[in-house]
Amino acid sequence: MWQIFVANVLPDPLNLSDSFIIFRAANRLELLKIYSYKHPFHLESGEYLREIDLGYTTYGTMNADKTNVVWICHALTANSDPMEWWPGLVGKDKLYDPDKYFIVCANMLGSCYGSTNALSINPETGKPYGRDFPMITVRDMVKALQLLRIHLGIERIHVMTGGSMGGQQALEWAIMEPLSIENLIVIGTNAKHSPWGIAFNESQRMALFADQTLYDFETSNQAGKKGLEAARAIAMLSYRNYEAYHRTQMEEVEKLDDFRASSYQRYQGSKLSKRFAPLSYLTLCKAMDNHDVGRSRGGWEQALSTIQANALIFGIETDYLFPVREQRLLHQAIPGSQLKIIESPFGHDGFLIEFDQIDNLVKDFLPKQH
Repeated sequence: MWQIFVANVLPDPLNLSDSFIIFRAANRLELLKIYSYKHPFHLESGEYLREIDLGYTTYGTMNADKTNVVWICHALTANSDPMEWWPGLVGKDKLYDPDKYFIVCANMLGSCYGSTNALSINPETGKPYGRDFPMITVRDMVKALQLLRIHLGIERIHVMTGGSMGGQQALEWAIMEPLSIENLIVIGTNAKHSPWGIAFNESQRMALFADQTLYDFETSNQAGKKGLEAARAIAMLSYRNYEAYHRTQMEEVEKLDDFRASSYQRYQGSKLSKRFAPLSYLTLCKAMDNHDVGRSRGGWEQALSTIQANALIFGIETDYLFPVREQRLLHQAIPGSQLKIIESPFGHDGFLIEFDQIDNLVKDFLPKQH
């Protein structure tokens, strides 16, 4: 996983324009590009950021007629390198092969891997935003991504795809720019975040706010880390399910304490706290909560009906966080869409695990569009 590269150790990105930052991930050097938009960026809330940065990664080369673009939207705590977190789908001889496609993935606005976030320097104060960082919505994130699309000279996206919160962004984009996307592929996502999902996120925020060091980021590199560890442990219960824990954490010997499931929760919390910023986690969880493609558009059914892309929707049979009923609603509302159900014992995390099923079904889907 990530060895270096956290928000508060970056060089000041506000003086960069499409500049490059070298960082180490998964024991290899990667090239992260920074796109800087040096103009006020107005948010759905009515607030604005004076300027924004987006960290992004590209693989492959755009062909002469610009018809080979694959844009991948990442999920909650992932980053702009899909070869790292989607290794079964992105890479040489994989479904999304850089020898065939021009692959783009950008770190969402508010996240901490190169994009403007709560630990970025506020140009109006010269200090990190901290508590003053404004509310971000999924729609704001997509609006920022569209600026990057223009910057890269992309007119049409052959495949727009993402799972979970990445799928929420992909859906928003397909509504905001219906003529820019040819094929839309979303996995384990929804049109409007559910009360169940919001409750999980609020529980995680309660854990973060219970950590009194949360806003001590200017004096400690451990600020909010324990709260983030607890929040991640809560999140894991929604990403997996009873069967997944039964399969992977069942004890092989009798014991009274120090259970595998307990150490697993601690491990997952510690792993995230070493690579992710607690304040970014707050920002992104809140953005997931307010996701609603129907807001100010006459409702989610009306909004989804405007999608013109060829749409493939994946549900995961054991997903408790984004249950299949939500993908069925997407299928019913998006004209001409296809719905496929992934079999997996791993719940919502199936979109990060069941590569073979996704690969085969996407390959069956895409040739039909030519």
